Amino acid sequence: MLGAITGAHGVRGEVRLTSFAENPRDIAAYGPLESEDGSERFEITALRQVGKSLVATLKGVSDRTAAEALRGTGLHVPHSVLPEAEEESWYHGDLIGLAVSTTDAGPVGRIVAVHNFGAGDLLEIAPDEGGDTELVPFTRDAVPLVDIAGGRVVINWPPAIVGDDGDK
Repeated sequence: MLGAITGAHGVRGEVRLTSFAENPRDIAAYGPLESEDGSERFEITALRQVGKSLVATLKGVSDRTAAEALRGTGLHVPHSVLPEAEEESWYHGDLIGLAVSTTDAGPVGRIVAVHNFGAGDLLEIAPDEGGDTELVPFTRDAVPLVDIAGGRVVINWPPAIVGDDGDK
């Protein structure tokens, strides 16, 4: 996902955008954007900064009602139009779905999301045996191997904290 429509701006159909591009204004440079399922295409015809937000005019969106209906729409581009990731950098979409194993205990689960709450990226891992997902810091120490071609990552699973009664 390259960005998202976060709401309407004004009465003429403009939308507020959140951009995940390295330079947020570059979202317009990727060409037409698509909804996640590819059923809708959005062409940015004008883009400006208003305070800390981006405001865009989208081709075919001409009133506030149409703009409000797009709130929450993720904006995607085909992977082929993205620049190649730099060494030791990965697109979140390339990480999601990778198998996760530990350095010593074998398979753990799969990456289901990548989050950043302000202190760095976290990998959300769904365990193979089910149950609650776990968050692992996406650092070199915690994730020593990322093998996109091999479809896997290796993590140093943090040691469990065991209480007096033996429960984790």
